[in-house]
Amino acid sequence: MSVISIIAAMDEQRAIGKNRQLLWRLPRDMKRFKDITTGHTVIMGRETFESLPGGALPERKNIVLSTKPDRQYEQASLYHSLREALASCEGEEEVFIIGGASVYRQAMAVAEKMYLTKVHHTFADADTFFPPIADSEWIETDRQGFPQDGKNPHAHTFFTYIRKNNSPSDTTGEN
Repeated sequence: MSVISIIAAMDEQRAIGKNRQLLWRLPRDMKRFKDITTGHTVIMGRETFESLPGGALPERKNIVLSTKPDRQYEQASLYHSLREALASCEGEEEVFIIGGASVYRQAMAVAEKMYLTKVHHTFADADTFFPPIADSEWIETDRQGFPQDGKNPHAHTFFTYIRKNNSPSDTTGEN
């Protein structure tokens, strides 16, 4: 069975975006995202995929979730539910859920690991948020803090969590 991991960046209020776009540009976080996900499968919602400036993420198997049957994407597989997408990844070492908000909500029930970046800032005009994290279900295994610098306009911290009981419930609802 593949390890199902969530990877996300959020502000102090769990904001992750506005108008289908990221709220910040943090090169250090983008490098971490690329380093962690390259060579693996990434699963995302249709709107997240369509917001990617270059289309499918290179050097990764891209899976898009959509309930719209008429959609087709170059260099990406289309599935109609998270359950179907995860079933297609059987045998892979680690699979990454990369957004958006509704896909994160579904994945919280089945994820075994989370790679989170907390941006130490609040973006008042955000319209998309990461779901609440139940502290009782997760153990922090790593934390690295970074100050604001010339390339990264906001201080931020990288966190890694694993699920405490390591047996997530199987409630992968339809997307």
